[in-house]
Amino acid sequence: MRLILLGPPGAGKGTQANRLVGKYGIPQLSTGDMLRAAVAAGSPIGRKAKAVMDAGDLVSDDIVEGIIDERLDQPDVRKGFILDGFPRTLAQAEALDAMLARKGMKLDVAIELKTDADQLVSRILNRAAEAKAAGRPARRDDDPEVFKARLAAYYRDTAAVTPYYAAKGVLRQVDGMAGIAEVAAAIDATLAEVK
Repeated sequence: MRLILLGPPGAGKGTQANRLVGKYGIPQLSTGDMLRAAVAAGSPIGRKAKAVMDAGDLVSDDIVEGIIDERLDQPDVRKGFILDGFPRTLAQAEALDAMLARKGMKLDVAIELKTDADQLVSRILNRAAEAKAAGRPARRDDDPEVFKARLAAYYRDTAAVTPYYAAKGVLRQVDGMAGIAEVAAAIDATLAEVK
C-alpha cells in the first residue's frame, strides 16, 4: 500500500499515519520528521531548512525531493509507505510521480483530510495549551502566528495538489474535523476499497 495523506497543518495527518504504520507495517515518510531530524543533527541541509521552517515557510523543493528520493530507496519501503507532508506543491507531486516511475512503483491512493481553517487554528491553540499544561514545550510550529503562516502557505501552494490527484483518479476525501476514531474508520474504509 503506497499512500499519501493530504491536508493542512493540524489536520491530523501525523496521528493517522502513526496508526496506519502499526496496522499495515509500512513506514511513515514524514518530511517534517525527516527535516526536524536534519535540523537536530545540524547537517548542512538541516541548517538551511531551519531558517525556512522557523519562519513558517516551506522548504525548497530540491531539498525535500532529495530527502524523499533517498528514502524511497530504503528496503523498508518496498511493500509500501505513507507519505505525510509531501507533496506540498504541484511541482513536488509531478516530481514524486517521476521518482516512483523510475523506481518501478505507483501510488495507490491520496487521502485528503478535509478541514475548516478556523477550527484548525483552535485545534492548534488547544494542542499548545495541552503541551504547556503537561510541562512539555509546545512545538515551534504550534505558535499561532507561525501556524497561520503555514496554513496560508498550504492554501496558496498545496491546495493545487488535490485536483492533480483527483484528475489521476486516486484522490479520496474524508472529514478531517471528525473525531480521531471517526477519521480512522473513514480512512480504513477507503483503504479497503483501493486494495
